Amino acid sequence: MGKVIAIANQKGGVGKTTSAINLAASLAVLENKVLLIDADPQANATSGTGFDLRNVKTSIYECLIEEVNPNDIILKSEIEGLDLIPSHIDLVGAEIEMLNMPNREKMLKSVIDKVRDEYDFVLIDCSPSLGLITVNALSAADSVIIPVQCEYFALEGLGKLLNTIKIIQTRLNPELKIEGFLLTMYDARLRLSNQVVDEVKKHFQQMVFETIIQRNVKLSEAPSYGKPVILYDAASTGSTNYLNLARELMQKNEMTEMADANKKSE
Repeated sequence: MGKVIAIANQKGGVGKTTSAINLAASLAVLENKVLLIDADPQANATSGTGFDLRNVKTSIYECLIEEVNPNDIILKSEIEGLDLIPSHIDLVGAEIEMLNMPNREKMLKSVIDKVRDEYDFVLIDCSPSLGLITVNALSAADSVIIPVQCEYFALEGLGKLLNTIKIIQTRLNPELKIEGFLLTMYDARLRLSNQVVDEVKKHFQQMVFETIIQRNVKLSEAPSYGKPVILYDAASTGSTNYLNLARELMQKNEMTEMADANKKSE
């Protein structure tokens, strides 16, 4: 059964979609079977994985309102082992349609349950909001990765997100864990970047990923070519950073699985 990880931060511009695309691609390159779910109406994870939005006729929207089976709309990416459930601007209307549905916070979970056995990892790119779709993602996830940019107001809004996570743990998904805080857009030349790293590590300690995503031109350019950075420039700093993150996540996952197995055998 695949591990489901939401990538969430209601603050825009923190490297959330960039991280979703490139972590998914890196995990696939490291021989995992990965499903990336684009749960953002802007559909940047869809276009950034190489799909023309004009050709997307059915998306996660139709899955959520139970018009289609997710197995019927999964797209194969250019990277072997990386599949996508696309998004569409219509997803904006899904929250309104879902309001009167029973179990409205669990609609995405029921979609994922139909496909998760086929994958090692299922990554959900959340929208920059704490609306019903993001609540669905957090209700469906085993864990959440929270990107934090190394810039002004880095911690702004994190309290609200952490409070939302706590509410979801209490009411909807007691198994939800924080996978880690991911520092993004780091520039070693800037004092501010280093201050943010120190501050986030001081606040969240062991919950911060060791891998830090550096500012990188190739990483910024890759989405406009519809490619994860590992396809656009495999030798770039951005590509190396996300491969390191994927390895760190896999190692963390293996350690958790071993600890769980030991608990069961006691």
